[in-house]
This record gives sequence, structure tokens and C-alpha cells, in this order.
Amino acid sequence: MPVREKGSATYVSGKRVPDFFIVGHAKCGTTALYYMLKEHPQIFMCDVKEPRYFNTDLRSRFEVGKATPKPQHTLDGYLSLFAGADADELVGEASPQYIRSLDAPRGIAEVQPDARIIAILREPASFLRSFHLQMVSSNVEDERDFQKAIGLEQARREGKRIPRRSHHPDALLYSEHVRYAEQLRRYHDVFGAENVLTLIYDDYRRDNEETLRRVLRFLDVDDTVELDTLDTKPVKAIRSPQLHHLANAARTARTNPDAAGPLGRTVNALTSKLAGSTAFKTQWRRVAYRAPNEPDEKFMVELRRRSKGEVVALSEYLGRDLVTLWGYDSLD
Repeated sequence: MPVREKGSATYVSGKRVPDFFIVGHAKCGTTALYYMLKEHPQIFMCDVKEPRYFNTDLRSRFEVGKATPKPQHTLDGYLSLFAGADADELVGEASPQYIRSLDAPRGIAEVQPDARIIAILREPASFLRSFHLQMVSSNVEDERDFQKAIGLEQARREGKRIPRRSHHPDALLYSEHVRYAEQLRRYHDVFGAENVLTLIYDDYRRDNEETLRRVLRFLDVDDTVELDTLDTKPVKAIRSPQLHHLANAARTARTNPDAAGPLGRTVNALTSKLAGSTAFKTQWRRVAYRAPNEPDEKFMVELRRRSKGEVVALSEYLGRDLVTLWGYDSLD
């Protein structure tokens, strides 16, 4: 059972428990928010971004191999991530997968009943397009055409057309990501609406600094501290899947040698002396990646039509007119 010690800090078995959680969504500024909060002198963010401890229902049977189980997938290993926090620091972590997880809200509450929750939501069609690019870049998705990838969802529900190297096929059920009202309700039911801060990506993009100050006030830390604001870099489209695969293999060899295969170790050995060269990295990116193509507007409109019911439900749930903000009022 969690206990309060040393002021207002919470401990389990003598180890510090996070006070707040950035639960998602991905591709909505969660990474930038993580890094900005990490610089606040009253806040401790664990060095491992996305520990994913509480999303137990999303740990796939495909997630096997030398890289797993990860140390943070045990409670003792997870809590060890926060061992460096001082008793008077507010402790947090960021795992965007928590927003989709059915297990995460109550799992968090078991160790931190007073948790504060931060969620960021984005217009569904633009979110899914950006998320698809990220899944391709992360080798979770092998269908590079966005429309075709969306069209594969039913087959993937039946266990078909799962990419060979994908350890997280649940992430490819794209429509599940944009059940926003349902996702928020799970956290409101457990923690109360007053302990859940819902940010809208448009506000975040329009005034990054004011949104950051709003987060700091929600966390009850000094909101006058000077912090550098950040924007997450947009995901590039892959020009050469082969070079992208080689880059990922070499990166794994550098950061997690036990999980690397012969190919990754060989590529890393051949490129290690060049890896720090700005000119080499610039040329590699130019050959391997490109700016994403503009999305097919007809399909984006169709995707918005499919999502309109969710947007209406979210507007009613939050008491904010997102239908107009996101341009859904002009749809047939």
C-alpha cells in the first residue's frame, strides 16, 4: 500500500512514487512537454521516457526477445527510475500509451491515489496521419500509404497483415486511438475531473509558453520560472526503407547491444566513426528521408466524417466547441 512520508511525497516499500503522469496522446506535444518539465527546478522527470509500466493490457505477445522483459516492467524496477528524486520535488513520468490503456487508470491509482493526470488531444484525422508516420518510422507499421494502412484495420483485428517486425500490433488499430471521450472518462472516474488536465493541441501550438504555464499551475509549482519552450520536430517520411532499417539496427547496437543482431553490430562498427559527423548525418537523412507527401484531401475529409461522432461527444463532454474549432461543422 502507498504511504505518505517526508512531507507530501508518496512511497511504496520505501521507494518514491510519481505524483503526476503525462498519459498522451502521442504526436501531440507530449515529448516536448516532458523535456520542458524536466528542466523545472521543482520537478523530477525520470530519464526513461515512456516507462509504460501501467499499460499492462497493451503489452503484446509479440513483445518478446532479448530486449524484454524490461526492468521497468516490474514494480521494483519501475520505482527505481525515481530514486534520484528529492523528497520536496514533484515527480512525474510520460507514457503516451496510458491514454488507450484500460488497465492504466486503476493501476496508477493503486500506487498513487492522488495522481494528477495530463492528456493532450488533437484533431483526429491530423493526429492519425502524424501517428501513422511515426509508426512507419518506428517499424511498427509496414504500410507506408496512410489510406491503405487505415483500410487494414479490420484484417489486423483478425490477426492478419501484422508487420513481421512489429512488436505492438495493437497500435495499428487506428480508430481505437481517437475514442477521446471514453479515454478521458476512464481517468475522470478514477481521479476526478479536478485532477485531470486536458489540453487541446491547437492551444499548445498557438501559445506554447502559456500552455506550459497552465500545466505548471495545475501541478502547483512555480509558474514564473524561466523555461525554454520546445516544439517536437515533425516526423519525416521514409524515402529508403532499407537505409532506415540499417539506421535502426545500428542505433540498437549502440544503445542496447544485447538486443542487437549481427546486421546492427556490423553497420554500427562500420559507421561508428562517422556517427558524430554532422555532414554524414545530414547526407544520410537526405538520402533516407524526405518531407511527407501532402495527404489526400478527399480521404482526410472522409476520415473526419467518420470521426465526427467522436468529436461531437468530446465537445459535449468537455463543454467546449471542438466541432467548430476543428472544422467539423462544415462537414455534410
